[in-house]
Amino acid sequence: MSEENNQEEYEEITSEEVDRIVARLEALIESTDSENIRSYLEEAMNEIYYLVYEEGDEEWDSEVEACGEDDEDLSEAA
Repeated sequence: MSEENNQEEYEEITSEEVDRIVARLEALIESTDSENIRSYLEEAMNEIYYLVYEEGDEEWDSEVEACGEDDEDLSEAA
């Protein structure tokens, strides 16, 4: 019975699923006018991303920071 509990506690999440959900959240964020809602969506997007990726991923960090800034040149982040 303890093995069943361990399997339920540790769900395997694929990077493909995370990438798909993050892309949909990014599109939703872009279409959202409310800054409060955008903030919650960005927080959710970050939490989902970090389910499978390292927190120290500098490329992702710079993309997230650029999401909130309209005037930043994204060519440097790439």
